[in-house]
Amino acid sequence: MISSDVIRGYNDTIILFLLLKSPSYGYEISKRIREMSGGKYIIKETTLYSAVTRLEKNGCVTSFAGNENSGKRRTYYRITEKGRQYYREKCQEWSLVKEVVSHFIADPTEE
Repeated sequence: MISSDVIRGYNDTIILFLLLKSPSYGYEISKRIREMSGGKYIIKETTLYSAVTRLEKNGCVTSFAGNENSGKRRTYYRITEKGRQYYREKCQEWSLVKEVVSHFIADPTEE
């Protein structure tokens, strides 16, 4: 399993990626992260909601109430154009991060 410390700087990117195709709500976002990572990353609820709150405050997502017929009403999140731009910037940054870090990662069998 991946430590949340390792991936912390990319939680926003992961969430924005999941919102690119359609709006979603917290539990569904966390479930998709777990599924897409093959169970290697399970985002904590507090981490997820801190991230979406920050993204909303920065204008990258908007929230709206769902119209469920039964049960508790869900809050959905939708990516904005500013969020799409931020996502593109973070993807470019990730490319640079991988390039730089790859210089310092050795195959343990070759040490």
